Amino acid sequence: MKLSTLADWIVSAEPRLGKTRLVLIDGPSGSGKTTLAYALSGSLPAEVVHTDDLLDGWDDQFTYWERLERQILAPIAAGEPGRYRPYDWDEHGFADEWITVPVSDVLIVEGVGAARAEGRGRASLTIFVDAPLPVREARSLARDGLAMQEQLRAWRKHEELHFAADATAWCADVVIGSAA
Repeated sequence: MKLSTLADWIVSAEPRLGKTRLVLIDGPSGSGKTTLAYALSGSLPAEVVHTDDLLDGWDDQFTYWERLERQILAPIAAGEPGRYRPYDWDEHGFADEWITVPVSDVLIVEGVGAARAEGRGRASLTIFVDAPLPVREARSLARDGLAMQEQLRAWRKHEELHFAADATAWCADVVIGSAA
């Protein structure tokens, strides 16, 4: 699918988060979610939030939603900026400084679990990105290094269970393969 087509769909979609079009990009680790989010934000005026910044470490794979809702989505729906303290993966805790997420026409939230059932009703577009496991593993290795591979294997098992229970890909508006 062409990036320009996705961008056109987004700008023509009805805002469902106050006056903001919420785009949720989901998929397994290494599938290309972040790359797609950055490409879209370069094609249209959009703010990007990474769910990795909202996790409380490796053991908090799916419980970040309450922080996303309270700190970012609810304020933006009310026409106010959101804000959050990003997780510092090197220091193993949330940073002291707050990141502000301004109200914008488009807010992209990308990461594992972003297009879960709790958020789909407020999303103008949900996208599921996937790639074959060997491609995802190679991307993860290039991104995170060999030291993180055991944690990523455990992470992937939880992803698979979550995606099956949530029917994330099945419910997505768009499914994109990123094997290249």
